[in-house]
Amino acid sequence: MSRLLSKANYLALLPLLIALIFGGSPIKYAKPKLSDYGFFEGHMANHNPVPGVMPYDVSAKLFSDYALKSRFVALPKNQQLVYQKDGTFNFPQESVLIKTFYYPESFRNSDQGFRLIETRLLINTQEGWLGFPYVWNSEQTEAYLEIAGKRLNVSFIDPSGQSINFEYSVPNFNQCRGCHVNRGRMIPIGLKARLLNHDFDYDDGKMNQLEKWNMLGMVSGLPSVSSLPYTPDYNDLESGSIEERARALIDINCAHCHRLGAPGETSGLFLNIEETDPTRLGVHKPPVAAGRGSGDLDYTIVPGQPDKSIMVYRMASTDPGIMMPELGRKLVHKEGVELVKKWIKEMEK
Repeated sequence: MSRLLSKANYLALLPLLIALIFGGSPIKYAKPKLSDYGFFEGHMANHNPVPGVMPYDVSAKLFSDYALKSRFVALPKNQQLVYQKDGTFNFPQESVLIKTFYYPESFRNSDQGFRLIETRLLINTQEGWLGFPYVWNSEQTEAYLEIAGKRLNVSFIDPSGQSINFEYSVPNFNQCRGCHVNRGRMIPIGLKARLLNHDFDYDDGKMNQLEKWNMLGMVSGLPSVSSLPYTPDYNDLESGSIEERARALIDINCAHCHRLGAPGETSGLFLNIEETDPTRLGVHKPPVAAGRGSGDLDYTIVPGQPDKSIMVYRMASTDPGIMMPELGRKLVHKEGVELVKKWIKEMEK
């Protein structure tokens, strides 16, 4: 008998494999194919959401090797998000966050076509939030569950015309916790009011996302949108000062780990945008246990001297033993590094 499984047999055995590897907990929630959830109608690659699946965007985006992303939220019928005083939302069980990562063939001409890479689902289950990665096939007709993750060769032309080729890593089931865990439980990262408090271009016109959700009855307890904070788009020169934009970049890329209750708490470095203490933010703060990740530098941030700041050193590296963030990238975010350099250079010594 052949040792090779057909795709049909693999999909049939997938629930059993998940149960064997992960003790059965995710078995009730993981479906073999993305289409099994019914989030999109028509050709899957077009991502046309069915009624009840709402597209959204965040003002400050996590850097993921320059991948573009499409985001959607799906709530159970007749259920709402509940606004919390800390600016987050309480999600009903069976809520799903959907995020697809894709690349244009060329960032200089997006009309040349796109390649869908993966779609990640974050599902609020009886066991809490669980993350599942789905990898798109070469025909761009379907995405299949890959619990163990996957490595893919990706190439694109960047805005300067340079050809970029690298190995893209789809996270495995357990790696999702690396970014989403807080106080021992999985939580969403991007669904904060301050990251949603801006206009989105809907099919029926532009509208503030929070106002739209409120109008549609998707959220309860939401205060006046004008009273809520807004996190700037760090790529938009007009959205805030250099400091505000740099803090936004650091918040979305680093604070999921470097904040109270998260894995990086023991470092004493807190990078969430609400932090105001300069030392906790890294100014003249020596590393706790950076090892060679410190680059023989003394402080996380040295005002006026970005080249002597550990933060810049680690952001500019692709060495797994040095780079920060540790997960989610293989490339250096050049524009992000330059923004943080400008911020540090402008700091008063």
